[in-house]
Amino acid sequence: MIELEPFLEEDFDRFISWIESEEQLIQFAGPIFSYPLSRDQLTAYIGSDKRRVYRVRLISSGDIIGHCELNFQNSIPRLSRILIGLKQLRNKGIGRHIVTQLLNNIFSSTKFDRVDLSVFDWNLNAIASYSKVGFQINKGLETSMVVGDKTWSAYNMVISKEDYFSICNSDF
Repeated sequence: MIELEPFLEEDFDRFISWIESEEQLIQFAGPIFSYPLSRDQLTAYIGSDKRRVYRVRLISSGDIIGHCELNFQNSIPRLSRILIGLKQLRNKGIGRHIVTQLLNNIFSSTKFDRVDLSVFDWNLNAIASYSKVGFQINKGLETSMVVGDKTWSAYNMVISKEDYFSICNSDF
């Protein structure tokens, strides 16, 4: 269905075109970028040796449809900045495929036995998708940030290698 390829400078303009508002940028990326997103911000972003940044290609058409990242800045890897850029392809299960490819990458090529992510508590579709793969809310590690005149709360979700492969072998 999809394949992950390195996110390159040639992808910047397409990626920027997917971000239509400050709220959308924060939903997708948290506080790492400022709106409006710029090529300079993306150049610095891909320059980090603590990130593996990918574009998402739909195999059937060859189109680049999304973005994702493996982040190695904390004690365990984090799935970050997962975005289906083409609106008509959202909520069709593609995010689940992205997550499983990222987890397969981590668990088959590194020594890590846990992975986490952060998701806003109101993003019910994303929470459901992550839960189907085996992520669980990590109680007590909630965070929040002010966006405009609202406070957005986020869950930390975590999955172990053992749990992932037991679910992967039974559900996929």
